[in-house]
Amino acid sequence: MAKATATPGADASTSTDLRLTFRDTVFTSRTLCIPGTNRTLAVVKASVDVSASDEQAVTFLKSHPELEAQE
Repeated sequence: MAKATATPGADASTSTDLRLTFRDTVFTSRTLCIPGTNRTLAVVKASVDVSASDEQAVTFLKSHPELEAQE
């Protein structure tokens, strides 16, 4: 399961944006291109962080063989 964190500064009355973090097991820095889209994701310090509600990015990251979901 990917690490989920709430956005800092969000109060209980607003919806919190849960973030998922994935660790890159090969590179400490690179740009990932989501196939079939014009979207890219940046790997910084061997990790990439996306919104849990971003189904396209989450699906891509979970299926990538060189990325591991952080607990």
